[in-house]
Amino acid sequence: MDDLEKAILIMFDESGTVGSELKQKAKDYCDKIKEEQAICSVCIEKLCFSNLVQVQFWCLQTLHEVIRVRYSSMSLDERYLIRKSVFSIACFGGFDDKSTVRVLEGPAFIKNKLAQVLVTLIYFEYPLVWSSVFVDFLSQLSKGAMVIDMFCRVLNALDEELINLDYPRTPEELAVAVRVKDAMRQQCVGQIVRAWYDIVSMYKNSDEELCASVLESMRRYISWIDIGLIVNDAFIPLLFELVLVGGLSEQLRGAAAGCLSAVVSKRMDPQSKLPLLQSLQMRRVFGLVAQDSDSDLVSNVAALLTGYAVEVLECFKRLNSEDAKGVSMELLNEVLPSVFYVMQNCELDSTFSIVQFLSGYVATMKTLSPLRETQLLHVGRILEVIRSQIRYDPMYRKNLDILDKIGREEEDRMVEFRKDLFVLLRNVGRVAPDVTQIFIRNSLATAVGSSSNWNVEEVEAALSLFYAFGESINGEAMRTGSGLLGELVPMLLSTRFPCHSNRLVALVYLETVTRYMKFVQENTQYIHMVLAAFLDERGIHHPNVNVSRRASYLFMRVVKLLKLKLVPFIENILQSLQDTVAGFTSMDYTSKELSGSEDGSHIFEAIGLLIGMEDVPPAKQSDYLSSLLTPLCQQVEALLRNAKVLTPEEAPKKFANIQQIIVAINSLSKGFSERLVTASRPAIGLMFKQTLDVLLQVLVVFPNVETLRSKVTSFVHRMVDTLGASVFPYLPKALEQLLVDSEPKELVGLLILLNQLICKFNTLFRDILDEVFPAIAGRILNVIPVDALPSGPGSNTEENRELQELQRTLYTFLHVITTHDLSSVFLSPKSRSYLHPIMQLLLFTSCKHKDILVRKVCVQIFIRLIRDWCAMPNGEEKVPGFQSFIIENFATNCCLYSLLDNSFEFRDANTLVLFGEIVLAQKVMYEKFGNDFLVHFVSKGFPAVHCPQDLAETYCQKLQGSDIKALKSFYQSLIENLRLQQNGSLVVR
Repeated sequence: MDDLEKAILIMFDESGTVGSELKQKAKDYCDKIKEEQAICSVCIEKLCFSNLVQVQFWCLQTLHEVIRVRYSSMSLDERYLIRKSVFSIACFGGFDDKSTVRVLEGPAFIKNKLAQVLVTLIYFEYPLVWSSVFVDFLSQLSKGAMVIDMFCRVLNALDEELINLDYPRTPEELAVAVRVKDAMRQQCVGQIVRAWYDIVSMYKNSDEELCASVLESMRRYISWIDIGLIVNDAFIPLLFELVLVGGLSEQLRGAAAGCLSAVVSKRMDPQSKLPLLQSLQMRRVFGLVAQDSDSDLVSNVAALLTGYAVEVLECFKRLNSEDAKGVSMELLNEVLPSVFYVMQNCELDSTFSIVQFLSGYVATMKTLSPLRETQLLHVGRILEVIRSQIRYDPMYRKNLDILDKIGREEEDRMVEFRKDLFVLLRNVGRVAPDVTQIFIRNSLATAVGSSSNWNVEEVEAALSLFYAFGESINGEAMRTGSGLLGELVPMLLSTRFPCHSNRLVALVYLETVTRYMKFVQENTQYIHMVLAAFLDERGIHHPNVNVSRRASYLFMRVVKLLKLKLVPFIENILQSLQDTVAGFTSMDYTSKELSGSEDGSHIFEAIGLLIGMEDVPPAKQSDYLSSLLTPLCQQVEALLRNAKVLTPEEAPKKFANIQQIIVAINSLSKGFSERLVTASRPAIGLMFKQTLDVLLQVLVVFPNVETLRSKVTSFVHRMVDTLGASVFPYLPKALEQLLVDSEPKELVGLLILLNQLICKFNTLFRDILDEVFPAIAGRILNVIPVDALPSGPGSNTEENRELQELQRTLYTFLHVITTHDLSSVFLSPKSRSYLHPIMQLLLFTSCKHKDILVRKVCVQIFIRLIRDWCAMPNGEEKVPGFQSFIIENFATNCCLYSLLDNSFEFRDANTLVLFGEIVLAQKVMYEKFGNDFLVHFVSKGFPAVHCPQDLAETYCQKLQGSDIKALKSFYQSLIENLRLQQNGSLVVR
């Protein structure tokens, strides 16, 4: 053993006894040898005399690399040496008579690497240099199985490394592939096919593994060779014989089926394809798929039949003659029963899409009206396939019921997977509605009549089918219960499945009941059944909390739909929900459990919708509401009284409890209209005012608990909508408390509340706004910097994001004030001191803020203030100094200098809107200030940016005219000209 061999063994050592340092040294030594000029000779010699597989592999790998990288620089002698030696080794020879090692006797991975080396030579040399490579190889096949096996490996490697387009190829590789295929077609493909046939015929009873290898190679080539070489009276009978003879190995039979699949999938025009498919008489293999569904043979035959069905369907779609369509449909009808069986019982090839194929077939049915008996039978089978495909795997039953991580992943996967299947179901429902409804009826009936241990997954699938089918039914058909709906919906409502305790079954049951509620709306005799389904252990009283909460939400939707029709049932409903209502505000919640939109509070919204109707007698309504609000308020008051003795351990639970109560009251109030509580039944309004009083105490006792502050704020929002102007007396106290120790995030919430109040009440809100504005302005101006917020690396912190949000909300707030005739608030004695900083903030933002929409809002505020505070030219100043501030600062900085910056992008839609507002601002300034504005703008602003005199004069004309579009167009071209002239270098003052 020489040093190279030792180094290779060390490099490939996997025993763990060789250190990484020594391995690296060995690798460095081998890499150095690779660089030597005579490396190819060294490798060939080692291949002929070393029986160490590590050495053989390294030598073949090195030859492969060297040929790929250095081929163009090799001498003709070196190329000849490699070609002669590698070919000789591949044909079970040696380099010369002294060779003692036969590589073909080695393991498969060595032979595959040898094939790769040969293919690299073919890449460079066939057909121009080494035109006889395939013919030479064919002449060597008589040496027996080892050489035949090697020939197959070379053909496989050629397909993988060069020809097969399933792998990404460079343009150069694509060109070489075309060259190689063209030369093979012309020179040797016929001989290769003949060799395949002879080998399989000769060895089928003696070496089935070799025959399977030959057919596997052949399968790869069928797609691009002349199909007549395979589809003939010799080869096709041989392939079917191999598939059908029971005594042969599954590997060989499966390989033959793979070749037939390649024949079926061969790209051809449909006129030629249909006779080919017809000639195959595929019915011969239909019976094979009913054997052991896990076997490789069945998988291969399944792929053959599905591929055949796809091609026949394609012929039906693309051929127009009645005869051709008739033949296609006949072949399709013949194969479909087997295809349906395959879909339900076999492992399918990944390239075959059940949904795509069945959707294509269903689409053809639309052209066949009315459907014949065969098609109707096929519809039933398609529905069976859909049901089997949408069924959950029982192995996940427990995971899905408790909804752990595995259960969530499986549910998410199935939701996505089912989408296309449900689209297919709806299409089937439109093509054959009667068959679909009968199928669903039978599925449900089977589920209803099942024993307690019947498959949970079957029941869930049957219900899911009925749920999805609902999407294909129009509103009118739903209401009247057309077809079997009049039978199906009552059957559903009266059913208690033995597996109803399962989460998935319970959820899909409730969703399905909700989907068909329009039928119940018209058929009110079933209302008591709907209520039972939601109020018993199938719904709100289900043991699984996820089901119970979802049931609460769906029940609320049902109440919204049936509303008046439920008045006679209110008493019973409230009685059934007593324990649920009490449980919702129990002491066992933690804040973590309260997250998510379905927290169970929808039950209070449902109750509110029920008892908040004017059809409920006033006395009853008061009793119902009082019986709900009083205990809830008493709980809050008790918690507030004991606030001082709360321990740190108790506090989170108590806070969560108060939070739940506020959520419950908030939801309850959604059922009561402003008209009812303020005009027709003020006693109801009084109850909500008393409740608001109690809940505002939460802010006093717990001013720094963010979750509680957020929930109380939300309730105040609600009361603004419910109580209308009668909420005013409570607002000063509420707003004052919400301002205490408020952080930027909480200030945002407060500003949003004020925006709601201003938008709802307009100038009626002036007095309260006058009172609270100074404190709010002072608090926010202390927090927000007058110039830009930090940006760049490290600035994307939670604190900065909250400040940005506060800044945006502040501008919206100021905009709402000015657009609702409340700008006088800025001028009140208490607020006057904040006017200057607010104007500076607006000015800076209108010029420099990176968000164009924020800049637009600021410009709109200025326009509104100019209109509100400035009289016509020569009139008395309402706000001393404001006119000069606008002319000297806003006009030049915002309306001129800021536009010259290259960041002002006219191609952006939002920027164009901002530009329109800036032009409008100039028009308004001219209307209000006349020549005071124009003279300053033209004599001070334009010279500073070197605006030519003729353009300045045109600007004056356009501004004084009445066509604002012409002004905008001219001003844009003016700015673009100035920007070219200045090259965007002007700094905004």
